[in-house]
Amino acid sequence: MLDYKGIHYENYPEVYEPAEDTFLFAENLQVGRRDRVLEIGTGTGIIAIIVSRKCSTVIATDINPQAIDCTAKNIIANKAYNVELRKGDLFEPVPDEKFDLILFNTPYLPTSEEERFDDELDAAWDGGEDGRKVIDRFLSDVKGHLNPGGRVQLVQSSLSDINETIEKLEDMGMDASVTARENCFFEEVVVITGVMANFS
Repeated sequence: MLDYKGIHYENYPEVYEPAEDTFLFAENLQVGRRDRVLEIGTGTGIIAIIVSRKCSTVIATDINPQAIDCTAKNIIANKAYNVELRKGDLFEPVPDEKFDLILFNTPYLPTSEEERFDDELDAAWDGGEDGRKVIDRFLSDVKGHLNPGGRVQLVQSSLSDINETIEKLEDMGMDASVTARENCFFEEVVVITGVMANFS
């Protein structure tokens, strides 16, 4: 069993292991007590468990069935019973649902065909040639799943064009900015927060 600030968790070899980007996200979440939260790409479930202690309900999703199994164990170990798990890609598990806060530690690494592996872990970091393959799919649908005044927080890298993400959020009518950043090896990892106007 591993530990992060009192959260005890297991990790599977096929599941993205919490790292600097996870912990940067964990320390910069903007969660309200009454929020209904969606976390996409939950991995081990650490973010969902942290958020569950600060809000009313969390739906946590992942495309990787191993991540769903891993998170289920970690939810039980931490008694995070207000977390509901669903398997699927991006917004597929929540087709007609809206949320106050949507969280996503995106697969943001630029990845060529030669660098790809055909396994469950691949989905956690493979951002396509420019690192934006999944980010842009997420952004194209996120507004339709936000309540008025809702927020989105996502993690991405300086390698996958931070400004483009901010511009796309602003084009949706959000106030968007980098709210946390950390230098990691050959890149800067950031948390971007977008807030929807109440009248949208």
